[in-house]
Amino acid sequence: MTEVAAQPGFDYLIVGAGFAGAVLAERLATETGARVLIVDRRPHIGGNAYDRYDDAGILIHPYGPHIFHTNSADVFAYLSRFTDWRPYQHRVLASVDGQQLPIPINLDTVNRLYGLNLTAFELEAFFASVAEPAAQIRTSEDVVVSKVGRDLYNKFFRGYTRKQWGLDPSELDASVTARVPTRTNRDDRYFADTYQAMPLHGYTRMFEAMLAHPNIKVMLNTDYRELQGLLPWRHMIYTGPVDAFFNHCYGRLPYRSLEFVHETHATPQFQPVGTVNYPNDYGYTRISEFKHITGQAHPQTSVVYEYPQAEGDPYYPVPRPENAELYKRYEALTHTRPDVTFVGRLATYRYYNMDQVVAQALATFRRLTAGPEASELAVQPG
Repeated sequence: MTEVAAQPGFDYLIVGAGFAGAVLAERLATETGARVLIVDRRPHIGGNAYDRYDDAGILIHPYGPHIFHTNSADVFAYLSRFTDWRPYQHRVLASVDGQQLPIPINLDTVNRLYGLNLTAFELEAFFASVAEPAAQIRTSEDVVVSKVGRDLYNKFFRGYTRKQWGLDPSELDASVTARVPTRTNRDDRYFADTYQAMPLHGYTRMFEAMLAHPNIKVMLNTDYRELQGLLPWRHMIYTGPVDAFFNHCYGRLPYRSLEFVHETHATPQFQPVGTVNYPNDYGYTRISEFKHITGQAHPQTSVVYEYPQAEGDPYYPVPRPENAELYKRYEALTHTRPDVTFVGRLATYRYYNMDQVVAQALATFRRLTAGPEASELAVQPG
């Protein structure tokens, strides 16, 4: 742990050493010479993207697979300052009716599931014949059924969503399933982004490079509230749960959590692709095998099973209208705290991909250093 007792103070206290906090710490230290203290209650940097070598010597993601993909040249160029890359295009299969079929649904998915031999043009007509058009797309069920019909919805989406969220898709905002495309060709990549790659030596090494600036001090195993009154800082950047910051004064914002069960097997390969989804069987939603993702060569292999649950670390904001309304009440409170900037998934109660968090942090940096706010950071909340 870095010694901080002799330091006269910091320009910024950043709460959380994940993507949002690390990007802002690096930008503020590098571009403005600011002195930054970044604290995290966990014993490591990197947030949920943290990776490490397990007892078998296999690089794993303790918080489940994190696959980097983006369409932003700016985001990719920024992160490339801190890591080299290994090209990787993620592929996912879904275990349905005794087969492992490509997901997102594509031409091969439909042909293999139903024993057909459709062409791409015929698949469009097939989808049109089974789709149930909705006058208004309001729920996740509406999104899927209006595109590919009820049978594919039941086989691939309904069970998975019920496990993942503890709710039927008919009870969830359309955004949940709108993220998953449907393809009429044979493209079996899970993502179609321009840039798809993994940090060559892992995420943790990338975060270490980001936080290596001499003006950045890191404290782990630390709750930021423990520092109140002990260390002076001019401005706080908060990336934790917004409801916790305000002591849950309006009640808790609902999240879904995950239990990760890791296993190592004495075989070079456990499954044919990085992730296999189980929408209808078992208590887990998916199994991911890390060696597909990292490219590591090893005589053994490590996998992780994901079991969705209601309690635990907050991973996924539950997208329902009443939760959005509750967040708006907390958002109004953030406007009463000009001494604090709220950024990141948890602080804004939004599900963001990693690249979106980086983009939000870069935009926040520009806002902090380019407007009247930049001259208002002389507040002494500490």
